[in-house]
Amino acid sequence: MRVLITGITGMAGSHLAEYIQAEHPQVAVYGTFRWRSRMENLEPLRRAGRVDLVEGRYSDGQALRDEAKRGRVTLLYCELTDAGAVEHLVAAVQPDRIFHLAAQSFVQESFDEPASTFHINVQSQINLMEAIRRHGTQTRMHVAGSSEEYGLVHPDEVPMKETNPLRPLSPYAVSKVAQDKLAWQYFKSYGLHLVVTRGFNHTGPRRGHVFFDSTFAKQIAEIEAGLLPPVVKHGDLTTKRDLSDVRDIVRAYWLALESAEPGESYNVGSGRTHTIGEMLDILLSFAQVKIRKEEDPARLRPSDVPILWADPSKFRAATGWEPRIPFEKTLRDVLDYWRERVRAEGGQQARAGV
Repeated sequence: MRVLITGITGMAGSHLAEYIQAEHPQVAVYGTFRWRSRMENLEPLRRAGRVDLVEGRYSDGQALRDEAKRGRVTLLYCELTDAGAVEHLVAAVQPDRIFHLAAQSFVQESFDEPASTFHINVQSQINLMEAIRRHGTQTRMHVAGSSEEYGLVHPDEVPMKETNPLRPLSPYAVSKVAQDKLAWQYFKSYGLHLVVTRGFNHTGPRRGHVFFDSTFAKQIAEIEAGLLPPVVKHGDLTTKRDLSDVRDIVRAYWLALESAEPGESYNVGSGRTHTIGEMLDILLSFAQVKIRKEEDPARLRPSDVPILWADPSKFRAATGWEPRIPFEKTLRDVLDYWRERVRAEGGQQARAGV
């Protein structure tokens, strides 16, 4: 089997590659990257000698397929917003499965760059579906949707089912609704095997520092290292989120293409919520020094979703998936990841004489 992961250099993409290698070692994994992609999330795979970088435009697709080694990751350069490049990619790899994770996924950035967010998120998916339609109609494709699609949720509409109205409150959320509906349209129009997961918040090691739990953990690690005063800056702490571990979520992605019905959208989440403030308090309970909290107006959004709470019963019935990793362990792992990053960056600066 050949699997293509778009956005493999991101948090979820890198964990998905590791999951496939651990649980399905017979699979050949390909992943897309851009020249601007940061590769540190693939460092564990690189250290294990399991990553191959293909330079150029991989003109010989047969050779690319023949040379792909099972249990390894082959990295391929591709600008997913370039329709010609995507068609060439799909024709060369001929993937049996595609996990489409690449996206502009930061809500705040979508307010600043709405057109760019739409171009990246929507155009990339159209290009992939068009390429599948022409070159591999048997390909199964997973689309990583988002709980942000639900947007404004009334008190009597939680926990949120797939039948909830979609009232998106950010350009990012609107772009994910477009991806969701395009997947349904291509399933109905062309019979493509497309499954959408509306993933609720998920985190873990390698989470980008712009996201709430990770920015808290990064600040705590820097405070412990003496790089910041003992104050964690935060935005709105009252919003509630259904937070899962990314290592559980990527297992759900795999099961979505194993067992879920094509043309359907599924909630993937823990089925419970915590306020952002509660998550911050848990992280602070792990801190090695005393730290106080302070609201930062710059961290408040123009509009925010007050609660995201999944009813994942449809997905669990279809796949048998259940989260396995305890909530407190997830947050501790995020903090330990940032402690390691801060120590490593401090060591690099010391060696450079900074």
